[in-house]
Amino acid sequence: MAAADVEELRRRNSELEREAAEAREREVEARRELERTRERLRAVEEAEERLSVEIGELEAEAVVQARDYLLRIKALSDQLTTAHDILTSAGFHHNLVALNRSN
Repeated sequence: MAAADVEELRRRNSELEREAAEAREREVEARRELERTRERLRAVEEAEERLSVEIGELEAEAVVQARDYLLRIKALSDQLTTAHDILTSAGFHHNLVALNRSN
């Protein structure tokens, strides 16, 4: 093999080694970026889980409040009906009708 061929092979070998080192560095950086992305994904998944739990708790609380509100409305409606019945039986029916019409 001629000296020029040997020199060309050494130059090419050196170039390939440099390219391989650069590829390894890119791979290392890609792995680091992948790990950072995995960490961010874990954080997002944990946040999503916490929010899901909070939403569930708020929904349950809203159902309880709505039920309590409806029970309170029913109780007030029953009280109003009872008061109306008492007043009507006592002869105040006409006065109640007149009061309702003036409002």
